[in-house]
Amino acid sequence: MILVFCIALGVVQWCYAEAACGVVSKKKWDGMKPLHVEYLPRPVDIVIIQHTATPGCSADNECEELIRNIQENHMEQQKFWDIGMSFVVGGNAKVYEGSGWLHVGAHTYGYNRRSIGISFLGNYNNDEPTPEQLEAVKNLIKCGVEQGHLSPDYHLLGHKQLISTESPGRKLYREIRTWPHFLEDASAIMNKS
Repeated sequence: MILVFCIALGVVQWCYAEAACGVVSKKKWDGMKPLHVEYLPRPVDIVIIQHTATPGCSADNECEELIRNIQENHMEQQKFWDIGMSFVVGGNAKVYEGSGWLHVGAHTYGYNRRSIGISFLGNYNNDEPTPEQLEAVKNLIKCGVEQGHLSPDYHLLGHKQLISTESPGRKLYREIRTWPHFLEDASAIMNKS
């Protein structure tokens, strides 16, 4: 069960959801609080798998430093409210809280208000995801369904199916195409202009 604590600060409301599903909380990885939040309507029916195209990591301290650097880049250079991804998985097979289950992320332009973005630290054009990383993400998704954050009939997609990118990388994309709920033809859910 997720516990939610909210604090009203003038017109800004900040909520902290105690991480569930085995997720390393933002507080534990020493992340910054979001500048602003927009709540994600749940349950969400789209899960987007990505990679960061950064170096990978295998130790907790390396992974946490990479995530802090990504968050700083997103908030300082790109002017996002928070780290863009909903969750980030390291080479240490730990899942880290990004914008989380409750808040709209900034991971896939045009789809942020209707999806969860899960990003693997590393470049999966070059690297193979480990069985432990893959299992961690499968468990996160399963828990998301059990907790009511994800619809039981959610669609799983690779980032590149929705925008022009190489993400999640050839090797990770090849793997997720074998997962239940993978949506081969994304045209039914694509934003139409």
